[in-house]
Formats: sequence, C-alpha cells, structure tokens
Amino acid sequence: MPRPILATIHTHAFRHNLQRLRRAAPDARVWAVVKANAYGHGIERAFEGMRGADGFALLDFNEAQRVRDLGWRGPILMLEGAFELRDLELCSRLDLWHTVHCEAQIDMLAAHKTNVPQRVFLKMNSGMNRLGFTPERYRSAWARLNALPQVDEISLMTHFSDADGPKGVAEQMSVFARTSRDLPGERSLSNSAATLRHMVDPVQAEARPEQLVVSDWVRPGIAMYGSAPDFPSHSAADWGLLPTMTLAAKIIAIQELSTGASVGYGSSFQAPEPMRVGVVACGYADGYPRICPTGTPVLVDGIRTRTVGRVSMDMITVDLTPVPQAGAGSVVTLWGVAANGAVLSIDEVAAQAQTVGYELMCGLAQRVPVEVAP
Repeated sequence: MPRPILATIHTHAFRHNLQRLRRAAPDARVWAVVKANAYGHGIERAFEGMRGADGFALLDFNEAQRVRDLGWRGPILMLEGAFELRDLELCSRLDLWHTVHCEAQIDMLAAHKTNVPQRVFLKMNSGMNRLGFTPERYRSAWARLNALPQVDEISLMTHFSDADGPKGVAEQMSVFARTSRDLPGERSLSNSAATLRHMVDPVQAEARPEQLVVSDWVRPGIAMYGSAPDFPSHSAADWGLLPTMTLAAKIIAIQELSTGASVGYGSSFQAPEPMRVGVVACGYADGYPRICPTGTPVLVDGIRTRTVGRVSMDMITVDLTPVPQAGAGSVVTLWGVAANGAVLSIDEVAAQAQTVGYELMCGLAQRVPVEVAP
C-alpha cells in the first residue's frame, strides 16, 4: 500500500481563475505563466486547465518544448529571453517570442542567422532594478532592434515591484508611459497584483497618456494558481480565486496525551490538558515547511484545527480536540480543498512559515504522488 499522501491538481480551478482574470482585464490578452514547471503543479498536469489562455509564458527552453509537445501552437513567451546564441535557434525552430532586456541579447540577435524574423518584447527597468533597460537607454535599444532584419514586431514590457502594496504602480507606470509614449507596439505590464488591483482602461489611458498605459497583454502568475498576490490585504476568496492544488494526507496513528505530555522533537509543545492528537503522514520531506509552528491551520475531515509540535521529516501532529470523531484514516488537508468543500488557503500556511504560497507550490516534493482532477 502506498504511503497515504496525495497532491491533487484541480483543472476546473484553473479555468475558473482564468475567467476571473479575464473579467479583471477585459480588453487584454492573457499569458498563462507556467515557469518553474507551472509553479510546481507540472506543466502537463496544468495544461488542460490553462489552454484557454492566449499564450504561455515561461523561462526554460525545455519547458517551452514541453508546451509545444502538448500540441500548443499559439504564442509562447520566454520571459528572460535567450541566455546564449543557440537559444535563438530554438526560438526559430519552436516559434518562440522572447524578451530582450540587455545589450548582449541584441548582439546575439544581430549575429543570429534566420530567414524568419522574431517577435521580441523589449523590457524596461522602470524601477524594480532587476531586468531591463533603464529609461535613458530604452529608446536607443528599441532603435537597435528596429534596425535588425532578424526582428519582426517589437512589443514593450516592464514589471511592477510594488503592485501588491501601498506604493502601487503609479510611479513605474508614469516612467514607462513617458519613455515609450510614441513607440509602436503592444504593451505587456501587469502581473497578478496589477491585473487585480491596478488595471487601466483605454479611456483612462487616453486622458492621461503621460501617466497611464493600457496593457495589451497581462501576465498573471500566482493568481492563476488560486493564491492572493497581496495576501493578507486580500485573500484568494476576496478575489474570487479557487485553489488549484490540494495537499492532503491521512492520520496514521492516534496518541492520548495527559496534561503536561510533550509532542515531537525538542518537546516544544506540552499539552495544557488531556487531549487527543493525530499523527499525519506528511513532513518537510514532502514539501511541508519545517518552520511552521504550533498553531498552523489544517483541516481534519474538513474541520479546522491546528498543528502541534515541530514538523518532522515524514510526520506532522495535529490537535483533534475540535474533531473528536477523527481517527486513523481521517483525511488531513494541509492546504487546498477538503472533501466537504472547506478551503484552507495555501497563503495562510505560507504566512505561518514566513514565506509566500509560491514557495510551497514550487516545493512540493517528487515523492508525493499527484493526481489530476477534472
């Protein structure tokens, strides 16, 4: 019998989240961002739920090949562009669009031998100081690209650093708008937080062209996977998003504790009164964060309770006080959706681990079996 732990990928949740994001940006096309193996979900598992998107965006050329192997013939955007000259040969062979964020990538394009010009996305560093040309160098980079026979259409893009917080996007939006104002080409600006919190409609942009830009393509990442980009200001439920991954395991043992009895390594939890605890077949070797303290929420048979004691490599201990009927074989939802429809947001668990939902999704261990639900 296999160890009783399972991750479930919810196809219907991807479709739901995509439609929610389309409502937030009704005039834009949507990139489904599937970098990092679709945020740990698996590209092949997530594809069916995301195939209604207008394109797929990612980083790794092997992953781009996998998307093509699934039968996708639409746009694929390489978010970090080419890393070396031979990557441009893959762009030609697989018909990939790619980001240009530095002079070296323009040099590679100039040296690339191709009969079919390539679609590129010229990235501006509008304030995040990660990738992209500074505003002072942006127009000259555009001019270099525009002069190359290897380049077809040039789209313009940037990335917001504070779309999820109080600073917002106004300053970066203004920099991008002023610098790119009269340059032709589609624009791609908005990540998940900007798509949900800061979308600009054409009327607004026309009224303030020096400050606002319409995003022709939005790039929602984490929201597509049912996580709130600005948690805890908003929850996934606040945004109308559904979890695309559930991690669940079963209770494999019950312990009856007397007052003062301790649980787990370091005896970090001591029972304040007589209580029952369940030992769950999930630990940090499965991708559950070891740092999660006593009190991290879980669902036992769909009822909310908490962890107690330290997370071990293969086991977690949970408080069964709110669930007296629970026993060996009861299902514990570590994040996602329980059988009764109750939801435990991955963001809540991540907050207890002092991280974000992205990391938990991407950290799902290979030893955890995965199934895909409709």
